[in-house]
Amino acid sequence: MKRIVFISLAILLLCPVMVNAGELEKMKIAVAASSKTAKASVSNMAAKCPYYLIFNNKGELIEVIDNPYRDASGGAGPSAANFLAQRDIDIIVAGSFGSKMINTLKNKGITHSEFKGRVDDAVKRVLKLN
Repeated sequence: MKRIVFISLAILLLCPVMVNAGELEKMKIAVAASSKTAKASVSNMAAKCPYYLIFNNKGELIEVIDNPYRDASGGAGPSAANFLAQRDIDIIVAGSFGSKMINTLKNKGITHSEFKGRVDDAVKRVLKLN
């Protein structure tokens, strides 16, 4: 009986770890960037950056996306947040975020992080924290 209880507890304790590992494996990070390389500077404006660089959970650049809202005259924040949500982004990094973009990201379950410096350093920091 003790053995069954022990095994049951072990399974219950390991299940959340396996779920979190699965989520981390699928994690996608978007970094607002000034140019199309990982050596670029993180853009100061999340919604109006020229590019979004998309990285996987290993820190590998998997996609570069031109930001269709970089020249928007209004509503760029919520539009960019929805655009990234459609691409299954989990975390977005930029120099700064507007309040409307933050609200939309929260509603979509996307984490945001402010970072000043190079894109590759931002990705390393995100991966270290997660």
